[in-house]
Amino acid sequence: MKSYEEINWKIKNGIAVVLTAEEIIKMVDDVGIKETAKKVDVVTTGTFGPMCSTGAFLNFGQTSEPTKMSKIWLNDVPAYGGVASADAFIGATELREGSKELYGGAHVIEDLISGKRVKLKVEGTVTDCKPNKNIEMYIDKNNINECVMFNPRNAYQNYVAATNSTDETIYTYMGKLLPNHENITYCNAGELSPLINDPYMRTIGVGTKIFLGGTEGYVAWNGTQFKTVQKENENGVPIGPTRTLSVIGDMKKMNTNFMRALSINKYGVSMAVGIGIPIPILDEEMVGFTMVRDRDIKTNLVDYGIRKRDRPIIREINYEELKSGLVDLNGKKIPTSSISSMYKARVIANTLKQWIEEGKFTIEKPVKMMPEDSQIKPLT
Repeated sequence: MKSYEEINWKIKNGIAVVLTAEEIIKMVDDVGIKETAKKVDVVTTGTFGPMCSTGAFLNFGQTSEPTKMSKIWLNDVPAYGGVASADAFIGATELREGSKELYGGAHVIEDLISGKRVKLKVEGTVTDCKPNKNIEMYIDKNNINECVMFNPRNAYQNYVAATNSTDETIYTYMGKLLPNHENITYCNAGELSPLINDPYMRTIGVGTKIFLGGTEGYVAWNGTQFKTVQKENENGVPIGPTRTLSVIGDMKKMNTNFMRALSINKYGVSMAVGIGIPIPILDEEMVGFTMVRDRDIKTNLVDYGIRKRDRPIIREINYEELKSGLVDLNGKKIPTSSISSMYKARVIANTLKQWIEEGKFTIEKPVKMMPEDSQIKPLT
């Protein structure tokens, strides 16, 4: 049994052994779980894909004649002004008003991260202490006070794969689905995915330090729609969507290599978010979790052609099958594609590994653990 203090001492002294979630599989094959637990201190993970529940709190400060900011637009995208007189929240999926172009809050966030100027338009409520009614000016991340990314639901522990049984092409947040099961899409990094490598969240909780958008961030709370009651594989990995994270970080320090706006044809706007979580190897059980392989991670193949909340499950499928590019469905080979990036997931896991090896990133023990028994309720 190792402690967080012991692991951080090794990190600060440059002697910690750090592997990615893909690398630890090979080590276990070579020397076994027991020896791996002795030698390895941290396993790094990564994921980069669409995470619609993403946004940012911004504080603009006040002009010389103060304004009670009530209605706010950024590049003609509405932001929510009901926080305080100079604060706003912009959500990634909000769309630009009066435009057929798929431009939304995610694009504003990317523009701010990249250092571009963004048009701020404000309609204020006139009061005795805040007499100014209108503002039109340009801002960037350097001339406003705070840009705090706060994402209510990111990093799904697992998710479904999607196909379409109908005779028509449909356009979804899982991408374009061709008729008659002609393609399958999925959105998960499999054996590199953060929460799959700690399925019961022994080491991930409120206060856990993470890689977020190219800089350090933190787990702020459990994510919305956090669910622990589900069918599991033998290794504890859930089959289908379950646990999620709410995360927070300094947007001014992020970069667009790991935070990108997405325009999803005939659906809307989303944000591709890069998240990496270090998993401390406290004992042999943690090795057992982090050595999980794509072939042992299963999910449900769901028919998105049935346009209801409870879509029918066609079959269980594992990520080795999905990543192979072809899946057997009723004797027919169906092409698969991922809407998340394995390349970027590996870059994130390796970048986080480098930060830890260089002593720039230590491991934080959670100050509060995640719920052990949580369900989500449908809107009836």
